Amino acid sequence: MRKADLVALISEKSGVPKVDVLVSLEMFFKEVKQSLASGENVYIRGFGSFVVKKRAKKIGRHIKKNVAIEIPEHYIPSFKPAKIFTDHVKLGKEPVGAEYEEEEESEDQ
Repeated sequence: MRKADLVALISEKSGVPKVDVLVSLEMFFKEVKQSLASGENVYIRGFGSFVVKKRAKKIGRHIKKNVAIEIPEHYIPSFKPAKIFTDHVKLGKEPVGAEYEEEEESEDQ
């Protein structure tokens, strides 16, 4: 699924115009990037965490020249999915909200 597909799907399911969904999605991405760049992690309950990990300096090797080079310590972005997220993917279940809606409907009857 590409970003355009995601925008179209969200727009269709929510009834919000595609342009508004695209702007919201872009702002979400921008804010996550800015938070991580400033060293602040982003936690989204039920989805996962966007965190910054520190990589220690190490000695690497330039393969073509066969020369050892020092790779300085640096920070990289990382995503850790929430347990409920990984469980649903492993079991191939519907999204979290879908099963809740089904339970409500069966209780009402």
